[in-house]
Amino acid sequence: HVQLVESGGDSVQAGDSLRLSCAASEYTESSDCMAWFRQAPGNQREGLAAIDSDGATDYADSVKGRFTISKVNAVNDNSKGTLYLQMNILKADDTALYFCAWGPTSAMPAIQARGIMSPLWFAAWGQGTQVTVS
Repeated sequence: HVQLVESGGDSVQAGDSLRLSCAASEYTESSDCMAWFRQAPGNQREGLAAIDSDGATDYADSVKGRFTISKVNAVNDNSKGTLYLQMNILKADDTALYFCAWGPTSAMPAIQARGIMSPLWFAAWGQGTQVTVS
């Protein structure tokens, strides 16, 4: 599977903005589905935002209007593609370890049909980047 590396996590103040990035270690098909999840200590992994090959997006209610997912598709093997998460008006509740995830084309239809983002639908994960909001 593709390997993913997140970056951009930091310690910030409430109300600040932050942009996370996720780089793929190898070429990924532009038809795939990419997503951002987060996990705070003691909590389950929570799906935040997903984007498919057509640019269609889906957001969890907890971040809708504050977070924006986007991506630059891989052009060829020399351009692996990057996933982003722009986070605005950060709150203390946003403190967590943030992960990017890769899934097959079928992940977005499942998200839209069920109204949730299940980690089970994604096959490759990064190691996470810590976001702390105080």
